[in-house]
Amino acid sequence: MVQIVQAKNVTLRSLIDDFQVQLVQDRSFFPEWQGNLPEVSALEKQQLERIRDGFINLLDYPPLLEDVIRMTVVDPLLFLGGFYLPPFYVRSEESIEIQTEDEGVLITGSLDTLVLKNRLWVLVVESKRASYSVEAGLAQILAYMLASPHPHQPCYGMITNGGSFMFVKLVQDSSPQYAVSKLFGIRESEDLVTVFSILKRLGELVI
Repeated sequence: MVQIVQAKNVTLRSLIDDFQVQLVQDRSFFPEWQGNLPEVSALEKQQLERIRDGFINLLDYPPLLEDVIRMTVVDPLLFLGGFYLPPFYVRSEESIEIQTEDEGVLITGSLDTLVLKNRLWVLVVESKRASYSVEAGLAQILAYMLASPHPHQPCYGMITNGGSFMFVKLVQDSSPQYAVSKLFGIRESEDLVTVFSILKRLGELVI
């Protein structure tokens, strides 16, 4: 009998047990976020500072809902990075379906993430409180990345709750392996600049 699981309810444990997803802690597995990043112009830094100030202003008016975080933080980042222009295209609410080889588990769901060219995902974690961890979105974004139409190419993702950012890389050559970046915080101006630069770098890789 096939077990059906909603993507939003998937856990890292289930991905490990059903799809043999493995965490790689060797830093050389995910060098894309660690160096050779695009420069960020002075004008872009000014815009990033405004995004930061806007988010900090939101903290006075909780809860921080997903749509508000997207409008205040994610959409401006993507707009500034040129992700709404060709050759990129953005989709949301895309249904997915992945299953194990023996068809014992079927994961279905509606994608509340943004998909950029089928190899770069951006997931927004709805945060009822500012301290809610981006780790809460890790299993969900991995589930969607496993359903990539390009399983022989690396996939990348960014998870954010508005205040924190984490990048993810998934490779599926033999068995699915993933790694994550360090955690970046929006309160640190230089962190947001680095986040933006990493996002631009990943965009270059998936074109």
